[in-house]
Amino acid sequence: MTTQDEYPIPGQAVGGQLPDPKTLIEDTDWTALEHAYGAATDTPVRLLQLLDEDSDVQAGALGLLDISVLHQESLYSATAPAALYVAAVLNDPRTLTSHEDYSTWDDRPRPLRAALLEWLGQIADSAAYSEGTGEEDGNDPGVTNAVRAVRGLIYHAVAPHILAPDPTVREAALSATAVLLQSPELAGQVSGSIQILRRLLAESTDRRERTTVVLTIGAWGEDTTGWLADPDPAIRACAALSPGCAGNTKATQTILHALIDPAAIDSWFLESTAADPLPHLAGRLRHALLATAIDRASNFEELLPAALASVPFCSNLTISEDWGPLLAAACPSPYDQDAQFTSAQHLYLDALSNHDACWRYTHLVTSWFDDVGLPADRNAIRALLAGPRPHR
Repeated sequence: MTTQDEYPIPGQAVGGQLPDPKTLIEDTDWTALEHAYGAATDTPVRLLQLLDEDSDVQAGALGLLDISVLHQESLYSATAPAALYVAAVLNDPRTLTSHEDYSTWDDRPRPLRAALLEWLGQIADSAAYSEGTGEEDGNDPGVTNAVRAVRGLIYHAVAPHILAPDPTVREAALSATAVLLQSPELAGQVSGSIQILRRLLAESTDRRERTTVVLTIGAWGEDTTGWLADPDPAIRACAALSPGCAGNTKATQTILHALIDPAAIDSWFLESTAADPLPHLAGRLRHALLATAIDRASNFEELLPAALASVPFCSNLTISEDWGPLLAAACPSPYDQDAQFTSAQHLYLDALSNHDACWRYTHLVTSWFDDVGLPADRNAIRALLAGPRPHR
């Protein structure tokens, strides 16, 4: 990755003047502000403790800030100035102190800077809730708008850290930047961030990091076709997922080819599960690829090799992610007793009927079979398959 000298972090945010941290603490009337537990009179103390030389004090301060000015993802009148202070001290060398307990869900030893970037991303995510929909966000009047008003300053403080030497800092900065760029007022900053991401993608050798970058670029609506020829199959597959590749035949074939080996896909990111997915994906990468293949394939015959390869990985518990949508793709019209199965339908239904894990507690799968006019009973399916030979 880049060296510290090649990691330019300006003293103030480009495109906006971040307040001086000391001035912000002294000039803010904290007694007039509130957090989850009442008057925010303790907030400046916690903010100053973020720069304490004792890492335990730093970790404790961030924990208290998290449960007070961002309590259960809610925003308060103290949230905006607290976030501005954190953005303003991101470059302070004291934020490079490492600790294991900056959050209850992530016990990796990492610099405080990474935890602070993550925290700013969470604040931005909360501020974006219901933006543009008119729904109530549950925060006090004016609080959410106050946070939204400082997102530009926070973005300019956060984005350069995408090129930080420490991978945990890069990861947190990328995640926070992606959330911040959902802001309507920051739409013009996407192109500049894309250039930073392209540089990171060219320099990084970490598969998950490179994949995160490609998925983010794709999610922002930018062109990812250049990575369809990447040496790493994971990068190729994730580049093909981009909405901009929807009409690209090479991208579709890249996905279909990857799905021939589901075990290989699962091995690309062993640490990623449905509970900890890759960014911009709702669940497992394999399921995202399968959903995209179903959406883009011209017919079920084109999907058949991927469908058959997926059967050993299916169960009654995964029907909504894999064999249910494939069953719907195989039978776009309800089953007609007077018609014959196609060869592709026959092969797929036969494979499903012989896979025991699909037929446990069939009440979980019944609705999928009802939708295509087939019985949710493996013996009944086998009886239908024993009928006239399928046509091609």
